[in-house]
Amino acid sequence: MSLYENALKQFNKAADLMNLDPGLKEVLSYPKRELTVNFPVKMDNGEIRVFTGYRVQHNLSRGPAKGGIRYHPDVTLDEVKALAFLMTWKCAVVNIPYGGAKGGVKVDPSKLSEDELERLSRRYFSEIRIIVGPDEDIPAPDVNTNPKVMAWYMDTYSMDVGHTVLSVVTGKPLDIGGSAGRLEATGRGVRVVTEEAANYLGLDTKNMTVAVQGFGNVGSHAALLISEELGSKVVAVSDVNGGVYNPEGLDIEELIAYRDSNGGTIKGYPKAEPITNEELLTMDVDVLIPAALENVITAENAEEIKAKLVVEGANGPTTPEADEILQKKGIFVVPDILANAGGVTVSYFEWVQGLQWYFWEIDDVRKSLHKVMKNAFADVMKARARFNCDMRSAAYTLAIEKVALATKLRGIYP
Repeated sequence: MSLYENALKQFNKAADLMNLDPGLKEVLSYPKRELTVNFPVKMDNGEIRVFTGYRVQHNLSRGPAKGGIRYHPDVTLDEVKALAFLMTWKCAVVNIPYGGAKGGVKVDPSKLSEDELERLSRRYFSEIRIIVGPDEDIPAPDVNTNPKVMAWYMDTYSMDVGHTVLSVVTGKPLDIGGSAGRLEATGRGVRVVTEEAANYLGLDTKNMTVAVQGFGNVGSHAALLISEELGSKVVAVSDVNGGVYNPEGLDIEELIAYRDSNGGTIKGYPKAEPITNEELLTMDVDVLIPAALENVITAENAEEIKAKLVVEGANGPTTPEADEILQKKGIFVVPDILANAGGVTVSYFEWVQGLQWYFWEIDDVRKSLHKVMKNAFADVMKARARFNCDMRSAAYTLAIEKVALATKLRGIYP
């Protein structure tokens, strides 16, 4: 099953649960626009290479499209469609006025020089400019893109229109219109819903044990904030090279410093014992946070999951088959479209700041993010009680209701 078919399966389950009108169900099952661009880039040696990129807009009924752009050799149109589809529901579940979009370029950026990467970025953005803009579609960083790439995008668009447009992308450097608190935002959102779910389950956050799979931006910030602000004991974390475990708890700040001075990996950290990613997933902990790749909790390992609470920091870390197993085991799952929506929420704050040319203090960003995430968690819990269903289906029903209502109120043009 493709990633898009997987996403549709989850959507259909929720749509059937809420008896969604068949016409609206069909409308919401399709992306509004799919743009494929093939564009030339001059390499440093003078060679011309052609790259393929995509930008997909799923739904615009609640506002402009929003979603990241990734650079990866395995980027496909199916993947980009699926991620745009998920972004629609993620924006709706936290009630920000966006529709879903996603973009990508089929490229291994590690094989390009910085000058080549800049030329590729600027040419790709000029190619998709026909459907992006501060009122139409606002891209952001994703896999293998970062604030520097966003700065190139913003400058490319601004040069084309003849004046500086801060609000055309989010995730920019602070010095050119980025938002305070953006880097930590997804991890902070995970921290907020972890606390809310723990309180609901009656878990004492100060005695709670936590394992985090993935120690990139999301996983490391989530681990740091959960240990420092909630007082929980993060006993295991992992990255692509494997994990580390200390039953007494890891010093996350020290581990981040070790990672940054060790080529970006936690492998070899001396104050913990090594474990595999597979061992981390099945550890006897209170909370498991998969914050790396999709499809890591599967039908093969779901029976071995021992955590009472799973908080999905990554997009699509649990397969539909594994989801059913976790439900039968009574494990409480906070789904990705709620758990990792902190990033797009602060991207929304950045967009608003850029439109107004007025920038917030970090305490204001954090306070606003906590309010949005807590309200969204409470709304999903109400939907869960109303439909007597699991959290993922509840989050989808809540999001689908909002998008379906906007679509119905606006009507079918012409």
